[in-house]
Amino acid sequence: MEENNEKVQEKELDLRVILDVLRKNIIPLVLVTVVFGACFFVYSNYFITKKYSASAILIVNNRSKDNNVVNNTEITAAQSLADVYSIIIKSDAVLQPVLTDETLKANHPKHSLMTYEILRNSLSISNVNSTQVINITMTDTDAAYAKDVVDCIVDKAPAIIKDKVEAGSVKEISEAKIDNSGKPVSPNSVRNAAVGALIGLVLTLIVVFIRELTNNTFKTEEDVVNVLNIPLLGIIPSVETKEFNKNV
Repeated sequence: MEENNEKVQEKELDLRVILDVLRKNIIPLVLVTVVFGACFFVYSNYFITKKYSASAILIVNNRSKDNNVVNNTEITAAQSLADVYSIIIKSDAVLQPVLTDETLKANHPKHSLMTYEILRNSLSISNVNSTQVINITMTDTDAAYAKDVVDCIVDKAPAIIKDKVEAGSVKEISEAKIDNSGKPVSPNSVRNAAVGALIGLVLTLIVVFIRELTNNTFKTEEDVVNVLNIPLLGIIPSVETKEFNKNV
């Protein structure tokens, strides 16, 4: 029973020491956290290249021409075709005609320098919630260029897919639009600032506790009793020099 009480007291003492260390270092903790967060925020806003994205939506249809009723089997088949079409859209069969498009080259000089690998890596093709709906997204430093490229893909892809795959069809649901109301999709300055603040806080905590653990001096009479485990006989008071000279 006594051992349990001692353990509880030790835990309370340790927690009290930790809280005391945090209280004494609250100013550097807050200051470093704020500085790191601000630095990461400024770096994200002014030193990282901003990127924008544009998206368009296509839908895959597997319905027979002579049948106006869509059943579950046709919907399931269309969902499977959506996976296939997503792969085809990122293939050179679709992207090569986009790379050689004269309108894109005329409106965006940078398009002449675009390669298949760069364009492919800039695209994200996905099925929306595992349905037969395909979302095409391009990310680039130029929002207008990203929109025009997606528009070109949406314009060329259906005919190419129909020629390559003799099943179903794909149609445009919505034309390309710039995402996020025209604001950059990366970097996320707020998130980066939060990460920076967290890093600053952690680093400061490490420094504070290392300094505290390596400090072997006694600060209070409780430290003497707890560390040396001997009774305290008396305390020599601290006297200011001026006060000492007056009493002499």
